[in-house]
Amino acid sequence: MTEEHRSADPAPDDPMGEVLGEAPVEGPVTADTSGDPLIIEERPGAAVIAPLDEKAEPPRPRVERPDGLAVLDLRPTPGPPREYRFPAFVRERLENGLTLITAHLPGRPLLNAQLLLGGGTAIEPPELAGVTVLTARAMTEGTERRDGVELIEAAERLGADLDAEAGWENLGAGISVPRSRFAEALLLLAEVVLEPSFPADEVERLRDERINDLMQARAEPRRRIERVFPETIYRSSAPYSRPLAGTERTVPAIGREALVATHARLADPGGATFIVCGDLTGLPARRLVDEAFATWQGRGAPDRDYAVEADTQGRRVTLVDRPDSPQSEVRIGHLGLPRSIPDLHAVSVLNTILGGQFNSRLNELLREDRGYTYGAHTSFDMRRGPGPFVLRMAVQTEVTAPAIVDALRELERIREAPVAPHELDRARDYLVGVFPLRFEAAPQVATAIAGLVIHDLPDDELDRYRPAVAAVTAEDVLAAARQHVRPEEASVVIVGDAARITAELRDAGIGEVTVLHEDEST
Repeated sequence: MTEEHRSADPAPDDPMGEVLGEAPVEGPVTADTSGDPLIIEERPGAAVIAPLDEKAEPPRPRVERPDGLAVLDLRPTPGPPREYRFPAFVRERLENGLTLITAHLPGRPLLNAQLLLGGGTAIEPPELAGVTVLTARAMTEGTERRDGVELIEAAERLGADLDAEAGWENLGAGISVPRSRFAEALLLLAEVVLEPSFPADEVERLRDERINDLMQARAEPRRRIERVFPETIYRSSAPYSRPLAGTERTVPAIGREALVATHARLADPGGATFIVCGDLTGLPARRLVDEAFATWQGRGAPDRDYAVEADTQGRRVTLVDRPDSPQSEVRIGHLGLPRSIPDLHAVSVLNTILGGQFNSRLNELLREDRGYTYGAHTSFDMRRGPGPFVLRMAVQTEVTAPAIVDALRELERIREAPVAPHELDRARDYLVGVFPLRFEAAPQVATAIAGLVIHDLPDDELDRYRPAVAAVTAEDVLAAARQHVRPEEASVVIVGDAARITAELRDAGIGEVTVLHEDEST
C-alpha cells in the first residue's frame, strides 16, 4: 500500500526528537511550493506566517550623499516569515515487512538513504551497556564478502559516504551517493546491514578505543560532568543513567559474540524503516530497495519498551573535586520530558526564552549582567522516554555559588508570571524563522523523517510546527513552565575545586552538598 503525505491543516507540533533550544542534533521528501498553513487571526505581537504572493512593500526612499552615492535612508528591517512546507513523502510497505519512505527533492542529485533498525541502546542488557554502539561501529569494518579496507574502497569508487551508528532508540546505517550510482550503493549498504562479519581483531580494537576514551573523559571536566549528571537524576536501573556507549565496568566484557547476538536481535525488517531522500526523478526506488533486501526475512522485532525512573530526593548538590581548577563546570536539572508531549510548542518557546538562544534570560543575566560565564544554555533532551532537562554553564571558580543561586532564581522566576510580550515575540519569531534552515539538504530531511519514525509521530508533524509555535501565548508558556520546570527538585552537579568552593556552596543554602573525590566518582 502506498500513502502520500501532504498536510494542510493548521495544528501544533515540532520536529523529531531534537534537543529543544540547541541549534542542532544528529532525508527524504519532495519540495512543495504550495502554501503552509496560515495563522488566520493576527494579534498584536503574534508571529505571522505570510503567503509568498503577499504584495511586496514599496521600495524605501533613497537619499543622495555628498559623494554622489545613493544610500537607503533606513536600515533594512525583517519582513514576515516566508512560506515553507516540509517536503512531501510517500510511505510504503514491502513484502518482507520493511517500511519504505521516499521523499523527492528536485534538483538535489546527491541522495541520502538511511536504514533504521528498531531498538537501540535503551533496550540493551545493562551488564553489556555499550554493545549496541560497538555493534554499529563494527558493521562497517567488514562483511562476509569484503574486509574493512575493501569495503572503504568500494564506497570510494562510488563516491559514496557509508556509515553506521546507534542511538538510544535505534541502530541505523546510511549512505550518501550521487543518484547515478544509487543502485550500486544500495547493494553495498544492504551488504553492510545484512552480512556484517564482525572481525574479531576489529571488535577488539574498537572496544579498546572505547576503554581509552572513557579513561580520557575522566580528565576532561565537560565530559566528566556529562557522565555524573545523569547518574544524579535517574535511578541506576534506568538506561539513561549511563553513557550511551557504555562504562568502564561493562565495555571490557563485550566480545564478538555479543555483537553478533545484538545484530541478530535488532536486524528484523518488520521493525525497520528505510528512508530515501533526494532527486528521485525516473529512479525506481521501490524496485531497487526490493531487490537489494530481497533475502532479508523477519525473525520478530524486539520489544522497544523500557522503564525510565527518576531518582527523586529533592534538591541536592554533588561536587566532583578537581583541585586547582580555574573554573567550575555546572549542570542543573531534573527528569525532563518524552518527545510525545502534547504541549511541545509551548515548551519550545519556554526553553528559548529561558536559555535556548543568545539573548535568553539566563544568558542576559549570567553573561551580560554578571560576567560570570561565556554562556548559559538550557535544553529539554527529548527521547521516547523522559530525557533530562538541563542547564549548562562554566563559571569562574570564585563565583560558583552566586552563579548557581542566580540560575536557580531564574528557574523560579519563569514560573511566577507570564513572560513579557517582547520576549514572547522574539522567541516565536526565532523558532519560526530558523525552522526551514534545518532541512536544506537531503540528509537533514532524512534525519527529520527518521525522528518521526523513531518517536511514532504523525506524518504531518513537521508541517504543523510553525503555525503551532506562532500561536503560543504567554499563558501557554507560563503553564508549561509551572508543569515542566521544577527547581525544587533540581540536581546541581559541579566539577571544580572543592577546597575553594565547598564552604560557600553550603553557606548559600542551595541543598545538601556531597563531595566526591577522584577515587569515589564514576
